[in-house]
Amino acid sequence: MKKLSGLFVLLLALTACSAIEPIKVKGVVVDCEKIKVESGTGEPLECLGGGSAIAADAIRGPALINVWGTWCEPCKQELPHLAHFLAKYSDQVDMVGIAVEEKNQQSVRKFIKNYGISWPILYDATGATRGKFGMGVPVTWLVDESGAVVYKKYGPFKSTEEIELAAIKYLGVK
Repeated sequence: MKKLSGLFVLLLALTACSAIEPIKVKGVVVDCEKIKVESGTGEPLECLGGGSAIAADAIRGPALINVWGTWCEPCKQELPHLAHFLAKYSDQVDMVGIAVEEKNQQSVRKFIKNYGISWPILYDATGATRGKFGMGVPVTWLVDESGAVVYKKYGPFKSTEEIELAAIKYLGVK
């Protein structure tokens, strides 16, 4: 029984060390004026924080585009990792969210504030991004300076380190 108890304590200690602390800040609806864009061919999406509507294919990087929904549990689980990544690399990589399949903008704004989101969010009211990003969420694309998609991640990031490694490999983040 002592061995089992000791193993349990060790396992608990190891898993506690790997857990990420949520960023305990109130989210803010951010305008989209700082997003680097060129002309795009896709349907422009409204920015929840104000500013011009932006087509997803007009975004230039280095940028991380994360497609998510307030109703999506895996999306919620990866939010702390995205926030920690942005806190560390905001001077090198832009982050843009695209909220999809939502009831209304007000519910998304409330979610942003409650979940500590601090990056610009585009609102896809019509499902225009389905053809580009697919049906499932979360989906994250890394986009280089020319607008080329250099990495696609389907499903949630499980750690900040996973995002960092992708950004280092595909965007040249240091």
